[in-house]
Amino acid sequence: MPKITMIGAGSTVFAKNLLGDCMASPALEDSHFALHDIDPKRLEQTAQIMTAISRTFGSKATITTHLDRREALKDADYVFNAIQVGGYKPSTVIDFEIPSRYGLRQTIGDTLGIGGIFRGLRTIPVMLDIARDIEELCPDAWLLNYTNPMAMVTGAMLRATDVKTVGLCHSVQCCVPELLKPLDIPLSGVKWKIAGINHMAWLLEVSHNGEDLYPEIKRLAEARSKAGKHNDMVRYEMMKRFGYYVTESSEHNAEYLPYFIKSTAPELIDRFNIPLDEYPRRCEEYEHLWTGIEAALGGMLTEEMEAQLMTLLDENTANEVQGLLSAWRKGEALPHTRSEEYASYMLEAMETGSPYTFGGNVLNRGLITNLPENAVVEVTCLADQNGITPTVTGALPPQLAALNRTNINVQDLAIEAALTRRRDYIYHAAMLDPHTAAELTMDQITNLCDDLIEAHGDYLPAYQ
Repeated sequence: MPKITMIGAGSTVFAKNLLGDCMASPALEDSHFALHDIDPKRLEQTAQIMTAISRTFGSKATITTHLDRREALKDADYVFNAIQVGGYKPSTVIDFEIPSRYGLRQTIGDTLGIGGIFRGLRTIPVMLDIARDIEELCPDAWLLNYTNPMAMVTGAMLRATDVKTVGLCHSVQCCVPELLKPLDIPLSGVKWKIAGINHMAWLLEVSHNGEDLYPEIKRLAEARSKAGKHNDMVRYEMMKRFGYYVTESSEHNAEYLPYFIKSTAPELIDRFNIPLDEYPRRCEEYEHLWTGIEAALGGMLTEEMEAQLMTLLDENTANEVQGLLSAWRKGEALPHTRSEEYASYMLEAMETGSPYTFGGNVLNRGLITNLPENAVVEVTCLADQNGITPTVTGALPPQLAALNRTNINVQDLAIEAALTRRRDYIYHAAMLDPHTAAELTMDQITNLCDDLIEAHGDYLPAYQ
């Protein structure tokens, strides 16, 4: 019976998906699920939901809750990480509001850019503390990291600790369906190859019965954009200019590059349909979602409250929440359909020996030959009874490797800043950031970093 520990289990909907998936696996259904969070209320509410899901699968799982992280980690076989240091309030708000005073606008701010840098600086010290506990209490455990900024957090763990770490993100498995569906190209029988870095991996090949689909994809994509605005215009433009489609969404990639969010060309925001301040808006939505979940678990969610809540959620989230609430009202069992998240399939492969391939974030040890050795790359990996083995991609097309390196530079300097506590490395990371450097002078960037360091206070360690 494997022990699966979730750090950041207060992320209830995420815990529901990852751990519910494991309960839906015959190889993992009798696992011990150890839930840890620093918020006792959210921890208990997650346990309620997981217990209800467990009943659906015959109550074979053991579920325990732990405010003490070390207790949760002791003898774990697998560790899922989904923490957010500083939360939406105050830290994400700070990451958006202070840069905006300098005229620096963002969309998501969790992976690169000034927001991604400071999210990494907040998160890496906490992850190193977690790593020390893992090294002592469960040294053979695999850490599956879901926390952004993925490359910075995973890179720090792999470079500074002995913890067996792999970073996971759903952008790889969503990439081809997100590309083909709006173009009315059937997904059945399509094969593809993806590699690069997290949130900027590339669809290197896409074919059907041996025929390259890229020419048709590009033709249909151009026609779609001429017909009107849509939510993927940045990725289409990058595919047009650089030749390949990128894994992560247009709203993300708009702020990883110097081309799209520019105070000197504000018309680009409308032209490419870029949702500025999207992440704060989304966080507000999930604040309402959590209020609804709390009320439902306490038996206090009225029909009027539920109707109001649904108007604040996007369609997919609203449907998921309505299904959850409906099942909750009907009885103690809570049905769960296994998602496409990698985690449960990886654990199933390692437990049974039946191989499973996935897109993982690992250190680049000759995997992509024209990217730096210490970079975290996103490549196809194999999970089986031997653990996790990354596969070799070779060289990326030179223009794609060059784009990746602009992001790797920032990731590398942010990791160095977190590991050495040197303030000048924070400045260097920000000065090398493509979007920040395109908007601000070096003096402005230095002053912005100083303001952010001061505003985050105790969420950051002291920097020399």
